[in-house]
Amino acid sequence: MMKCLILEDEKAAQEILTVFIEKTPFMQCIGIYESGIDIPHELIKQADILFLDVELPELNGLSYLKTIDKPPKVIITTAYTNYAVDAFEENVLDYLVKPFSYERFFKAITRAKDQILKDRNEIEKHLFVYTDKTHHRIFIDDILYIKAEVDYVKVVTNDASRLVLDSLRNWEEKLSRYDFLRVHRSYIINVTKIDKVSGNQVLVNNQAIPIGQSYKKSFVKALNLKS
Repeated sequence: MMKCLILEDEKAAQEILTVFIEKTPFMQCIGIYESGIDIPHELIKQADILFLDVELPELNGLSYLKTIDKPPKVIITTAYTNYAVDAFEENVLDYLVKPFSYERFFKAITRAKDQILKDRNEIEKHLFVYTDKTHHRIFIDDILYIKAEVDYVKVVTNDASRLVLDSLRNWEEKLSRYDFLRVHRSYIINVTKIDKVSGNQVLVNNQAIPIGQSYKKSFVKALNLKS
C-alpha cells in the first residue's frame, strides 16, 4: 500500500486526485492540505508520495519542498509548464500538467511505485527488540501481528512471541512503510500473512483477530474488498 499526501489549494483538483487515488487499489490518501505549513512533520515521514501543486498561498510548492529534509517521492500537479526545470532540479519524480487523464496519472504513480519498491528492497528489513535483557533481531517480513498488552506489545512471528515494553502506536509508525495495517485498537497485522477475512475477523496464520468497527472501513478499502 502506497500512502500519499495531496498539497493542492484548488478544490476541483483535490477532488480529481482523490477520485484517481480511490480508483487505484494500491494507493491510500492520508491527508489533503492547502498549505504546506499545515502538514504535520510526522505525516510527511509516513507518506510515500506527495502530490504537489506549485502556486500555493503562503508558501510556493517548490519552496516548501526545499524545507523537507527527507521528502517522499514528489509528483508535481500544476497548470503551468514553466516550473518544470526548477522542479526537476529538486528531484521530483514526475510533472503532471492540469488537466491530466487517469492514464497519465497511472503512468506517474506506476513509476513511483517501482522506485519505492526498489528503495524498500535496498533496505535490510529487520529490527531489534529488547526483552529479557537481550536484543533480539526480528525480520519484518516474519512478523505475523502485534498485539497490545497493557504497557507492552506482543510481537508474534512464526517462531516466537516476544513481549516488549512499548506502545502499539509506536509500532504502527515504525511499520507504516511496510504492509501492515491497524485493524483493532489492540492489533496490527501483516497484510501479506492474511489467510482469509470473514465478517469482523481476519485469520492470520490460523489466529483469528478481530476487526474493530472504527477500523473496518479503512481495512476493507486497503484490501479492496467488498464490504
